Amino acid sequence: MSTGRPSKATRRVAAAAIAAGLALVMSGCGGEGGGGSGGDGKPPTRAAAPKDTGRGAPAADAKEAIGEVKGPDGVVVTLHSAVRDTGGFVTISGTVTNNGTKIFNAINWRSNETGMRSRSSVSGATLVDKAGKKRYLVLRDTEGECLCTTGLSGLKPGESRPLFAQFPAPPEKVTEVDFQLPTMPPATVSISD
Repeated sequence: MSTGRPSKATRRVAAAAIAAGLALVMSGCGGEGGGGSGGDGKPPTRAAAPKDTGRGAPAADAKEAIGEVKGPDGVVVTLHSAVRDTGGFVTISGTVTNNGTKIFNAINWRSNETGMRSRSSVSGATLVDKAGKKRYLVLRDTEGECLCTTGLSGLKPGESRPLFAQFPAPPEKVTEVDFQLPTMPPATVSISD
């Protein structure tokens, strides 16, 4: 007599198949070096490469600068690109350099949200379309985390780190916007496709 429920043997086979599939998926997630390292035996940093969560930093061409912002205590943000994606967003990539004499923490660059895990991020960055009189905030993932550089703390004098932030794309006709970080003056940048 059939109860409409799978037998114990059927459930075991299904569980084994699921476990094998998960093991296969997880083995492919480690990258070239396996085990989640960057290939050199070191654990990956949060700003190493773009991830689905958006917390990594896309590679910026350090040779090219489309804008620069100089802030207090010798902190300089050099913007390398502002790229419009077909997915409907703009990614700003750059480098933050501490030319000062004190350790820098980006605590003032975060947004006022209380649910953010990283207190040192560029989640407070904005893009401003002056002609259209609109301000665009950093995008968030499904967990509420910013699609931007996080963990930006302990930047020693003379040290540089990559920086990125993703925003909703302004209309196609908008080719120039102001990139703003709290406590810093704005930088006007051109959006490329």
